[in-house]
Amino acid sequence: MPIVNKIKRYLASPQGQRTRAKAQRMARDPRTQAKARRLLSRFRGGGGGAGRRY
Repeated sequence: MPIVNKIKRYLASPQGQRTRAKAQRMARDPRTQAKARRLLSRFRGGGGGAGRRY
């Protein structure tokens, strides 16, 4: 079974609905948004730190 179908089945289940609701709540939280922005900036090379080694 393709992975996309498995994900769709999971999200349609009661447990998947709870997981989706939790993810939506977390996405609205300003602290979670700040964490995501920091993580993305690190991947994009804007996080300061030690820099790239290549």
